[in-house]
Amino acid sequence: MNLDFDREHIWHPYTSMRDPLPVYPVKGASGTYIELENGVRLIDGMSSWWAAIHGYNHPVLNKAVELQLQNMSHVMFGGLTHAPALQLAERLVDMTPDPLQKVFFSDSGSVAVEVAIKMALQYHQAAGRPEKHRLLTVRSGYHGDTFAAMSVCDPVTGMHGLFSRVLPEQIFAEAPRCGFHEFCSDDCIGDVRQKFEKHHREIAAVILEPVVQGAGGMRFYSPDYLRKLRKLCELYGVLLIFDEIATGFARTGKMFALEHAGVVPDILCLGKALTGGYMTLAATLATDNVASVISGADPGVFMHGPTFMANPLACSVAVASIDLLSCMEWENKIRNIEKGLAAGLQPCSKLCGVVDVRVLGAIGVVELERPVDMAAVQKLFVERGVWVRPFGKLVYLMPPYIVSDQELNTLTGAVCDVVAQTLYKNG
Repeated sequence: MNLDFDREHIWHPYTSMRDPLPVYPVKGASGTYIELENGVRLIDGMSSWWAAIHGYNHPVLNKAVELQLQNMSHVMFGGLTHAPALQLAERLVDMTPDPLQKVFFSDSGSVAVEVAIKMALQYHQAAGRPEKHRLLTVRSGYHGDTFAAMSVCDPVTGMHGLFSRVLPEQIFAEAPRCGFHEFCSDDCIGDVRQKFEKHHREIAAVILEPVVQGAGGMRFYSPDYLRKLRKLCELYGVLLIFDEIATGFARTGKMFALEHAGVVPDILCLGKALTGGYMTLAATLATDNVASVISGADPGVFMHGPTFMANPLACSVAVASIDLLSCMEWENKIRNIEKGLAAGLQPCSKLCGVVDVRVLGAIGVVELERPVDMAAVQKLFVERGVWVRPFGKLVYLMPPYIVSDQELNTLTGAVCDVVAQTLYKNG
């Protein structure tokens, strides 16, 4: 593999072209392992950015792609439909709360957020409330790299502060301060309530990641916060959007994170694990009310239509992934992973320089006082036979659900070793 060409010409995510981070050439992947070109096998602790929940090269998912490929790889969705899209929409409607009845497919999680924001804005436009044109969100959130999505990411931890002058100006409340197992006090929800009171005439929707804030800080917060937020939305006539792109499909120990709170949003964004990490696909679900209001006013249609919307290959493998997840004892599996992460990462809590160690479902996080040296830390993990990619001050694990106890022990042991070694050198 020509790594010199890669270094000179290929722009990797969040990487400088002047001084790019090292990349590791991959030959193949199977089960929980990524195999490098030199034959080294790495246990994947990232699920390829939280998507490959069944691991790699799964025979059931492979078969779904192969069978669909014999019929068609793609066909436009304007004026046409097909069985894979129908089957996937049926499953999504069945497995999400009853009010979410309408499914809009798109290409990626970030686009699903764009779609949700456009739905909220067009909804109020159609309802005769064009003044409701802004979004309310909370600090430490992350919703993607496209422009509307960037506008509701935390201006600092959301990685998009560089574009603040050209992004729509949204309204930010302080991040939830109540821990996952804590009651949400009036004081904790107070800043959000004040933002509602001051800006409700211009707020179209609230958007946030339920229970777990992902790339903006890997923070876990109380489900009770969502219950109080839902009441505020109803009081002020504001739509509620949940971004479950990272948390959906059992990652937090529930099929969807919203189930921890028993709260149903008006709009729900899904992606990442939707296809088991095989192909890019996302879905934005909406209530009958949202769809009927948008469809009942000029121009009478929702103004969005991705070229590869409801791609048959992606829909087919998504159906297979959902069926595979439904057939496995995923509750027990996630509970076992949670116990393994908690026990395996606990030694990190005793290290000076570690701020916090937290675990929820199949998510384990070690938060440090200072950002890591990405290139150096990545090399240390590879030397230990694992693939773990931290960001900022966060070293975290989101392994595939098929990870074995031994593999999980190897992952958590590597995190403890590398964190200790890194802190020792920095100290």
